[in-house]
Amino acid sequence: MPVRAIVLTGFGINCDGETARAFERSGAEVRRVHLNDLIAEPRLLADSAILAVPGGFSFGDDIASGRVLANRLRYRLGNELRRFIADGKLVIGVCNGFQVLVKMGLLPDAEGGMTQTVTLTHNSSARFEDRWVLLAVDPSTPCVWLRGIESLMLPVRHGEGKFLVEDTALLTAMRHDGRTALRYALPDRALTGGAFAGGAYPANPNGSMDDVAGLCDVTGRVFGLMPHPEAYVDATNHPAWTRGGSPEGDGDGLRIFRNAVEFAKNEI
Repeated sequence: MPVRAIVLTGFGINCDGETARAFERSGAEVRRVHLNDLIAEPRLLADSAILAVPGGFSFGDDIASGRVLANRLRYRLGNELRRFIADGKLVIGVCNGFQVLVKMGLLPDAEGGMTQTVTLTHNSSARFEDRWVLLAVDPSTPCVWLRGIESLMLPVRHGEGKFLVEDTALLTAMRHDGRTALRYALPDRALTGGAFAGGAYPANPNGSMDDVAGLCDVTGRVFGLMPHPEAYVDATNHPAWTRGGSPEGDGDGLRIFRNAVEFAKNEI
């Protein structure tokens, strides 16, 4: 039976095509679904194993990035999304999609109900950041999307990617159980010990607390990240592809999508 993935689209989402292609390259059967159509036919969720909320500028980032789309999903599809997650299925939010998952309250703890506890806000640089970053995976993370991955090189392109949490006890708890799954790292040091960015710009491009670039929930099945894995599925997506490796190779981002499809194939 094929692994079916829904890639949300509409109202300013603009990375749905690349996201759909990444899932297709990973062996999934993909359907791009407009938000209004998903609200009208929530059974589409029940027929799928993966839901992706791609990057873009949903609803023009009115009020705050991801806020309006988060509210639409919470109030129109909240019960269906809770059931989808309770059934052991997978959710990913990339960039604007990560902002949506955070503002819905699905991250950092999807099991705790839809109450926002952390945020993603304006970059410390006070400007839009468009650059490649090195990322380190927390070795203790339960995130199924990151299985077998120690580090990644991916691009970021956002104006509101600064991760903040008011409750330091919550941040400590997230570190302890591996929910701070993905962190910005220094590009000129080995990924060991103190090699995280330490807030240093531009390795940490937005000033995120604890260098957090991505979060998962306690199950490891709900995952959000600011960098764009769908933008690096082919070796030629990287600006330095002519200086190393084969142009026929895969990009780092494809590993994330393949992990999800493989998990869904075996577990769901």
